[in-house]
Amino acid sequence: MRLNLLSPLKSNPKSSADATNATIRPQFWTRYTLAELNHSEWEALCDGCGSCCLIKYIDEDEDGDVDESLVEYTDVACQLMNCETGYCQHYDTRQHYVPDCIQLTVDKLPDMMWLPAHCAYKRLYKGQALPSWHLLLTQDAVATQQQMRAVNIGVAGRCVSETGMDDEDMETRVVNWVLP
Repeated sequence: MRLNLLSPLKSNPKSSADATNATIRPQFWTRYTLAELNHSEWEALCDGCGSCCLIKYIDEDEDGDVDESLVEYTDVACQLMNCETGYCQHYDTRQHYVPDCIQLTVDKLPDMMWLPAHCAYKRLYKGQALPSWHLLLTQDAVATQQQMRAVNIGVAGRCVSETGMDDEDMETRVVNWVLP
């Protein structure tokens, strides 16, 4: 299971050489808005669950709004996901391989409420606290991984690659272990 404490996210609007190497400020998630975070802080919010890399069925109404309770996740992962480890095999250059890979940014977040309920980005956007098992709170990667597994979070070891799978097969692979 990947914990993205300092992995780069090229899409962050604050990305630059200075922002990429910026220090993580103490308790930044409680002191600053999402728009005020530096690159390292933005990345540190990711718990590395991999759920955003799963194929999902998202129904929009005529206004483009999404009822998050109607989002259906499958256990089918992007071709770049290593389903055994839960890591993206080309995270830094993923859009070179998958041009339509969605990059999470502060500006796009309001339209991405299909993210799982435990997602730190979504939770902070909605004014909620980080999950108690989040690495920023535990400061212990092993404890965080164990606690995430205990509450059934993460794709490692339980997803399959989209490679070679047709749309009809994907439709049969809806799961209930990711909750929007």
